[in-house]
Amino acid sequence: MASDVNIQTTPKEGEPGRPRQPSFMRRFIVLAGPYWNSNEKWTVRGLVALLLLLTIAQVLIPIMINLWSASLFDALEQKSIERFFTQIFQICVILLVAVTINGTHLKIKRRIQLGWRRWLTRRMQDNWMATGHHYQLLHMPGDHDNPDGRIAEDIRNTTEAALDLAHSLVYCGLLLGSFIQILWTLSGDLSFMVGGVDIPIPGHMVWVALIYASAASSLAMLVGRPLVRATDKRQTAEANFRFGLVRARENSEAIALLHGEVGERRRFSELFRGIEGAWNRQTTGLTRLVVFTSGYSVFSTAFPVLIAAPRYIAGITTLGQLMQTAQAFQQLSQALSWPVDNMQRVAEWRASVERVLALHEALAALKEDTTRPDAHTIVVQKSTMPTLCFHDLTIANADGAVVLEGFSAEIDSGEHVLIGGDPGAAVKLFKVVAGLWPWGKGTVGLPCDATLFFMPQRPYMPVGTLRGVLAYPSAIECFADEALAAALDNVGLGHLTERLGQTDAWEQILTAGEQQRLGFARLLLHRPKWVFLQESTDAMDPEGEKRMMQLLNDEFPNATILTVGFHADLEPYHQRKLTLTPSPDGLILIRESRKAWEQPKRSVNWGGRLFSTLLRRNERRAMISGMWKRGDWRN
Repeated sequence: MASDVNIQTTPKEGEPGRPRQPSFMRRFIVLAGPYWNSNEKWTVRGLVALLLLLTIAQVLIPIMINLWSASLFDALEQKSIERFFTQIFQICVILLVAVTINGTHLKIKRRIQLGWRRWLTRRMQDNWMATGHHYQLLHMPGDHDNPDGRIAEDIRNTTEAALDLAHSLVYCGLLLGSFIQILWTLSGDLSFMVGGVDIPIPGHMVWVALIYASAASSLAMLVGRPLVRATDKRQTAEANFRFGLVRARENSEAIALLHGEVGERRRFSELFRGIEGAWNRQTTGLTRLVVFTSGYSVFSTAFPVLIAAPRYIAGITTLGQLMQTAQAFQQLSQALSWPVDNMQRVAEWRASVERVLALHEALAALKEDTTRPDAHTIVVQKSTMPTLCFHDLTIANADGAVVLEGFSAEIDSGEHVLIGGDPGAAVKLFKVVAGLWPWGKGTVGLPCDATLFFMPQRPYMPVGTLRGVLAYPSAIECFADEALAAALDNVGLGHLTERLGQTDAWEQILTAGEQQRLGFARLLLHRPKWVFLQESTDAMDPEGEKRMMQLLNDEFPNATILTVGFHADLEPYHQRKLTLTPSPDGLILIRESRKAWEQPKRSVNWGGRLFSTLLRRNERRAMISGMWKRGDWRN
């Protein structure tokens, strides 16, 4: 029976051995906090200090309006036309100050938001696009799907909403401190007679405002709690729907050829039903919150006037003081009602942060797993020899199920090796060498004196000019147009030379065979010493495949070529063949065969070859001994 690799897994929260999950805010600070201590820290800190000063200035505006309102209503009560015109001049000055402060504040805030988003986006992009993590992430379990949407949309909301909410919270805090003093002064003392004892309550309007707003905020938190989960569900459903549409666009040709439009529409409908369910749950939460907040907002307009009116009727205060008291009460209640007013925004922000955190933590865990040289990860590293060495290699799936076990081999510089048999195991071996498949154990020693050039089954075609597509992954400036044209002509794509400067979606324009030929043109431009082909000719006709393989022999007589392929027409172009054959117990057995197929003459390092032959003979003896112990000698 096939065994499983003992891959370590992290215990779930609450299980023994698992540390307590850090709080949400602590995880958020670990993710986004380093921006404030980055290379731009002094510029950023200066902008934040300026933003704070402008926020303080913003608080002065409602204070000035509150004082102006008292003077205005007193002027109206006294029917003084001179004081009335004075108030008109003062409100024009206040208006000019408010426009200047708010406009400058918005510019500074958006500059900080953009810088923060740029820094966090770059950090996530670098981690996502590091050493194959974007590919390995597809095979890991967990809530980290649609990384493109998380980087593009959720990071935007994470940074923008965080700064908006922080600003509004600081603003409300300053507003609270300012208007408590104003309302305390306007309230005067209110006395109650209890058992013949006169009990004064200084600043009674302040206490009424605090009790009123605190009760409303507590109820709003209780009513809006389900909204956070509903918003998270909706954003996930929206991201899945967007991803489905993008996936259909990228594979439009295959869908059209197979007439799969009906199935795609059915799949879109299923994805949209997920949006509908999440939308309805969010609507329920929003309705409850809106019903509460709208009632609270209407009642807050009348409540302070009703509370302060008896003192005006009794002649204790003027009309101006009454209106000033009502406005101060409203400002104080508004400051205390920050949780009520921002419940939905906080829910959306937290949902976006959770999605970014899930991606960040998955990438961090993947980096830790793939860089830890222990028995649970395949170690791929440069060796001291000009050879490719596999030592006791075990390849597993991401879930731990073993695919290939105990594989040891050595490939010398200049050899042409064909890998066939089981497609899944062969392709995984290809990905192990590329550093894309860390699951398993054992070591792979890469040649010390050369870089590796991998050609996948379908070469990547970035959107851009054909010149850029052909030069990829190098920069366009690395190759002259004459070299590009010669490479295209050698692979039978000379008719594309005049379109080198044309920008288009080449993946949609070129046929699969032409795309594979373009991959060989890239190979001719980069001139590597080690070439890895993964079914890189399967879309070509037989004659085209023979031409490309012969081109390899002619253009790279001293290069090492490893080919993953599954038909006999490739054998004449290789000296060795490794056949990966499934056994009854589910494991893959390796059978090696050699044949003196006709090859172009090339220089040989006989001393190095003799040493490699002796080393390979010892490794083969060890491998045969291991197969005998495992009972694999029958194959």
